[in-house]
Amino acid sequence: MTIAPAVKPRPQATLAVLRKEWLGDHMVRIIAGGVGLAHFTPNGFSDMYVKIHFPQPGVEYREPLDVFALRDTLPREQWPATRTYTIRWIDAKAQELAIDFVVHGSEGLAGPWAAAATPGDRLIVSGPGGAYRPDPEADWYLLAGDEAALPAIAAALEALPAAAVGSAFLEVDGDDDIQRIAAPPGIQVIWLLRSGEPAGTSTLLADAVAAVPWQDGRVDVFAHGEREYMKALRKILFTDHGLERSQVSLSGYWAQGRNEDGFQAEKKTPIGKI
Repeated sequence: MTIAPAVKPRPQATLAVLRKEWLGDHMVRIIAGGVGLAHFTPNGFSDMYVKIHFPQPGVEYREPLDVFALRDTLPREQWPATRTYTIRWIDAKAQELAIDFVVHGSEGLAGPWAAAATPGDRLIVSGPGGAYRPDPEADWYLLAGDEAALPAIAAALEALPAAAVGSAFLEVDGDDDIQRIAAPPGIQVIWLLRSGEPAGTSTLLADAVAAVPWQDGRVDVFAHGEREYMKALRKILFTDHGLERSQVSLSGYWAQGRNEDGFQAEKKTPIGKI
C-alpha cells in the first residue's frame, strides 16, 4: 500500500491593508503590504492569484494565525473561509500588492469586506498560483471576460509585447465601471455594457467573440469569467475555429447563483465542467 505524501500548502503571508481605491461603481482596489510580503514570491504569471482566508466570526484562533496548522486542531466548519482573487499588481520594493474586488452591495463575503476595509485591517493570503502568461510568439491575441476576470485581463494586456495586435472584450455593468488599462496600441479594448442586466445572464461576451474578425496566424487566447459564458466561448473557440488546447486559457471563475464554496464543489460534476 502506498501512502500519498501530504500536499504542502502554499506559503502564507499576513499583510495589512494600507489603503483602498474605488475604481468604479462596482470595483474597489485594496492595496496591502508590510513586512509580511517578504513571504510572498511572485511566479511570473499574469493571472497570478492568491487564496484569501477570512476568519470565521465567533471562533477563537490561536495567534499568530496559521491557517493551515489550525486545520489539525479545529473542525472543518471552523476553518477560515477562502476566496480566490487575482493579484492586479505587486511592487516588491514598496512592499505592496493590489487586489481588485467586485462589489455588489452586501452580496457575498469578500466584496463587502473590501468595501468596508480600513487601513490596518489584516489580510491573510496564501499562494501564489497561476497558469497563464501571454505567448510572445503569438501572431495576435484575443482576451475576453467579465468583471471577475478584469484584473487578470488587465494584467495580461499590460504584459503584452509593445507590438502586439488583437482584441480584448470586457463585460461590465455600465460606463462607470470602465477602467483605464495600459494596453499596447495594436490591441483594441472593447467594453461591453450590460446596462443593468444581472451579471452572468447576458450573451454580450459570446456574441462579441463570435463576431470578431479572425486574423491570420496563431492566436493566443485568454478567456475567463462566469461558467456558462465560458461554455459558450468553448464552442466558439474549439468547435467553430478549431483551436488547439495549447492556444487557449479558458476557465470559469464563478457561476451565476453560486457562492465560491458551491462553485468549487460543482467543478467535478457535469454542470461544473468546462
